[in-house]
Amino acid sequence: MSLLKFLGFGEAEPDDVERDTETVHRIVNELEQLDPDKARYLAAFAYVLGRVAHADQCFSNEEVALMTRFVLELGHIPEAQAVLVVNIARSQNELFGSTEDFLVTRQFKEMSTEAQRRELLDCLFAVSAADDSISSAEENRIRQTASELGIDRVEFTRARAAYSDKREVIQAFRKSVG
Repeated sequence: MSLLKFLGFGEAEPDDVERDTETVHRIVNELEQLDPDKARYLAAFAYVLGRVAHADQCFSNEEVALMTRFVLELGHIPEAQAVLVVNIARSQNELFGSTEDFLVTRQFKEMSTEAQRRELLDCLFAVSAADDSISSAEENRIRQTASELGIDRVEFTRARAAYSDKREVIQAFRKSVG
């Protein structure tokens, strides 16, 4: 099941509605209050954040908290909705990440402006640095995601420069010479 279908967008089969648990039903009802385009944007935004946070095969509490803060602030939605969006994106990443990564990123590219894609890039670095370290796996995932978003190498390098002290490769080098 795709992230957008799980969020209640797209064609719902009658059997799907009947199979919904109370929890799923409550989540879908909560998010139905959002404008569908805004919900799609936030779902894709949160999923791409989760894609990078999960690059090392785990979500730290710090990463999840920062993802929630970004969805809350950039989406201008209540905290309960932001928590739901992030939790759904997180679950979908864990379950279907390798299958949906490119598809959701491409969809985000299609629905966003260049400024929004640069904003997402900055958020990707911030989320990966939330635990005070950007692993090589996270940095590589950000590079791949930036490429899929149509962000050039110069813009990628500019965004990465703000987080140089958090990069594992830089931290390891400083330890080796210090």
